[in-house]
Amino acid sequence: MPTDNQKIKNAAIAAFLGFLALIIVYSLLFGPAKKFADSLMPAKTISVSAEGKITIEPDIAKISFSVVSEGKNPEKVAQENNKKMNSAVDFVKSQEIDAKDIKTVQYNLNPRYEYDEKTRRSYISGYELTQTILVKIRDMGKTGKILAGLPDLGINQIGSISFEIDEPEKYLSEARNQAFDKVKIKAEEMAKKTGVRLGKAINFSEYRDGTPTPYYETLGKGGMGQATIAPSIQPGTQEITVQVSVTYEIR
Repeated sequence: MPTDNQKIKNAAIAAFLGFLALIIVYSLLFGPAKKFADSLMPAKTISVSAEGKITIEPDIAKISFSVVSEGKNPEKVAQENNKKMNSAVDFVKSQEIDAKDIKTVQYNLNPRYEYDEKTRRSYISGYELTQTILVKIRDMGKTGKILAGLPDLGINQIGSISFEIDEPEKYLSEARNQAFDKVKIKAEEMAKKTGVRLGKAINFSEYRDGTPTPYYETLGKGGMGQATIAPSIQPGTQEITVQVSVTYEIR
């Protein structure tokens, strides 16, 4: 017949085993074991991919232009350069371009060196100042007029023109929604053809191909010469493509 000590010992062991069993059950139903099980891919799945594509016309033009001045007196070079650039900026503003869309991106004053064969030394023979402005044009119809008016104001270098999308995320969202709609239809058709039922989506991914990027056209040094007729500006179109892949459970 068990003694009192043996009874206490047996009760303690039984209580420990019961507690251990509770921990195991909790782990399987709610704890790490369940989380691990939930993370595993179901045995029966189907993965479907589709593409959404939006074709849009750029709504912003960006142009950069410069005044390049040379001379022996750096102060005089700067004065002449600034005068021409200020006139050009005033002209741009007169076309209802907001000041926040006009930005100075370069102001470089560099000495010009020459080599004296007699003294065998280099010396400064003059200075060159390059001042560059970047303008964002939101009314595309004014682009040609602005380009045509700059040379007469002393602008002697028009670097490039680019066309961009002001709010690309809006169009990315449209392409994405289009792609997910196509995926859903495609998945339902595949499930119907194979005699299975479509379950919940358990995984998805996205790949962007054709996120709006600027289109550049280089106009070169000297800009447009002394042109007074506004050029015809053709921004063309850009494509935004979003590819999505969705994995569904099947039953």
